[in-house]
Formats: sequence, C-alpha cells, structure tokens
Amino acid sequence: MKLITALVCVFALCSAQAHDHYPFVSDVPAMEEAMLSPDFWVARLPDTEPRMTPAQVRQFNQRAFAVDAHMHDLDQLPDSLSRERLLSLINTVSRPASSARYHAGSGERVSDRDYRRWSAMANLEAIKAYNPVRWGLAVSRSSMRSFPTAERVLKTPEDIHLDRFQETAVFPGERLAILHSSADGEWFFALNYHYAAWLPRNAVALGSRAEIAAWHAAEPRLVVTGDQVSTNFNPADQRSSEVPLEMGVSLPLLDPETTGFEVNGQNPYASYIVSLPLRTAGGSLEFGMALVARSRDVTFGYLPYQPDLLIQQAFKFLGERYGWGHDYNGRDCTGFIGEVYKSFGLLMPRNTSQQAEGEYAATLRFNAPDVEGVRAALTKLQAGDLIYLPGHVVMYLGAVDGEPYVIHDRTALAYLNEAGETYHGILSGVSVTPLTPLLTEDGAGFLASIHAIKRIALETGW
Repeated sequence: MKLITALVCVFALCSAQAHDHYPFVSDVPAMEEAMLSPDFWVARLPDTEPRMTPAQVRQFNQRAFAVDAHMHDLDQLPDSLSRERLLSLINTVSRPASSARYHAGSGERVSDRDYRRWSAMANLEAIKAYNPVRWGLAVSRSSMRSFPTAERVLKTPEDIHLDRFQETAVFPGERLAILHSSADGEWFFALNYHYAAWLPRNAVALGSRAEIAAWHAAEPRLVVTGDQVSTNFNPADQRSSEVPLEMGVSLPLLDPETTGFEVNGQNPYASYIVSLPLRTAGGSLEFGMALVARSRDVTFGYLPYQPDLLIQQAFKFLGERYGWGHDYNGRDCTGFIGEVYKSFGLLMPRNTSQQAEGEYAATLRFNAPDVEGVRAALTKLQAGDLIYLPGHVVMYLGAVDGEPYVIHDRTALAYLNEAGETYHGILSGVSVTPLTPLLTEDGAGFLASIHAIKRIALETGW
C-alpha cells in the first residue's frame, strides 16, 4: 500500500513538473507565455472603475436601436410586414454571390440552376401584400443561413472551413420574429435583434408575442459568463437536459420556494433554477424548469462593465477554434466581440462593416492608409477598444514597450520575418498578438489597413 501511495505521489509530482515546464513555442512574433494570461493585462490597467452603470448600458442599447439600421428593436416591430419590406430583408442574404462559389465535398462550381433551386426553396411567390409576424424563442444553438438549406458552399474548393452560406447563429432563449417559411416548411426566415436569415424550424418554439415579451423581460435573470455552460442532466425530459448555453445567454430565475425542493429529480439548493423555453412535438412554445449548477460560470444579472472583467471575459475564449458565422461550434471575429460585450448587456450589429460604420458608439475614422494617424490614436486607447480593418475586428489589450497588443479571432497569420520575407502561417482561433507586425491577406500592414476605432461608451468624444 505504501508503494502504491509513493508511486501515485511520484506520478502526480512528475505531472505537475511536466505542466510547469511545458514548452512555450510559437510562430507568433513578439509573444511571451505570460501574455496568454488575462492577469498579465489586468495588471497593466490604469484603473478598474466601471465604465457604465446598468442604467447607462440600457441607454447605450436604446441609442443603438434608434440610430443603427442594422439593429432591430423587436418591441417596436409591427404585427405585419409589407411585401416590399419582407423581400428586402430576404434578398439581403438570399442572393447569388458576385463571384464563383463551389459545393463542399464535390468541389463542383455552383451553377445558376443551383441558385434557382435555392430561390425556389425560399418560397418568395408565397409572400403576400402584407405578411403577419409570428413569434418564437430559440430552443437550441442553431445556424442562421443565407438560403433555407444545410448545403455547404465555399469560395474556393480548398477553402473548406468557411461555409459562405453560414451567416450567424442563434442561442437558447433568443427572441425571434418569424417572418416567412420555406417551400418545404422546414425553415423559418427570422429576425433577431441584429440579423435576419434562415434557420431550421425545429430550433424554434412558436408562442404568442405577449408571453414571449413577458418571459424576455422577466427578472431576476441568470446570465452565462463562461464561454459555454450547460444545464444539468435531466433524465425525465431530454429537451432541457445538458442544453449548451453560450456567453451572454440570459434566462429568468425561478424561486425554489415556489418550485419546491425537487426539480427534475434533483434537490436544487446547489444549483440555480431557470425557466427554459422548450419546443413541443407540434412546434409550440412551453416553459420548463432546468437547473444550472452553482459551480458553473454564471452570474445574477449582467456583469459590471469594467475593464478588468472585460479582459477576463475575452480570455475565456482564448484558443477556441475559429468558426465563420458561428460555424464549428465556435464564432468568428465579430461573434467573439459580440458575445464578450453581451455578457455586460451591451448589444451591437453583427458584421464588421456594420459595426465599424455604425454611429452607435464613439468612433475614430481614418482614410486608410493613414499609418501616422493610426499610430497617434493607438497611444490613446483603453483596453476593450475595437479596431477595424476590412473584414476584421480586434480588441485592444494594452501596450508593451510601445507595441500595442490585441486579442482577436482570426484565421490567417502573416508578417515579415527577420530576413524581410513574408511568413505565412495560421491562427484559426482566438489569439493574442502584437498589432503592428501583422499583415493582411493582400500583404498590407495592419496599421495601413485600419479604417475605424470604436469605443463602447456613451460619450461621443475621445
């Protein structure tokens, strides 16, 4: 017995030493292992004072809905949409690409016949002069697509990781205005707070506008602050068992004195009881009780909007695989940014151009290339500021010896090596990098490509 104990201790010691001495090897320039810890950047903050109160966060969102056409205040949506308005929304995403596309798997080029087939599935001829809006809640994480199809379409036959029909994703509890149905009835064209696209009907439970609005506004709420947590296992109802919940998801809390001290066969005292939207066999909405263990990364209400927590939230995604439009059970550059800020209750448009061009937050704009102007602006940044390049956004962390560092979700890695040659590598995930050495896909420097810097704040100046 003593020998076994000794061997266990030696193994544990060796494992700990192996972990402590795991080599840090990287092809990312100017990186040290310590920079992969949020503590490194939090320690460099000049202060950790809150940047907005909860009331100011609500004011920020109200302004975003008021001034940005890409944000949709669902409370203000009319009960029906005109044919022109609905067609405009559908045609924004359901249209042929301006360049060649290829079928995943076969590598065959997408034809006009393919587009006609997908357009027929969109069922546009069924759109009437006025179209009633139905309402639903998402019951699972699900893709929102360009067309009502799960077929994967690529920009090049080799570009297998970026499905160009993948637009974004919805998460459990997300409120949806259901605007149209596909020809086969298996897809809904839906509008959420910042996007409109197609999603499978089995990801949505339909209910009345009033009950969904009441559920959406119910307090208090449990907010997911981890990258992803799950509800507890429920042997009685698979619909609420181990449901993945993404960062920023918010669910109403239920009182154990009302629900009782047995929920889904478990005493709830070591968990939180939440109201979870469920889909009946017929597709209608009902609410069930689900448990989220207290050990999970969740909080009552949204996090206080302060820089140390902002950095910590961003680092919870560090190393996650890149997923275009929330593909691969991950997220892309703006999905990453959006989920981080959503954990503070802050909402913004979905795509990079929409975010960069929007007037919902204080913005510095540059006529790229304006390297000197950008360099001057970088000296004034605070952690959490967003830097926009064509098709990409990064979050500023801080500077080390004058070099600005960022965290971002990116596929490509390119820079000039010591020999002055362009090094091409890959990131394909949430990464910490220096800003100034990096090159874009066309070989331009990041600094020469920056066209906007945005601060998520109520003030209009810098």
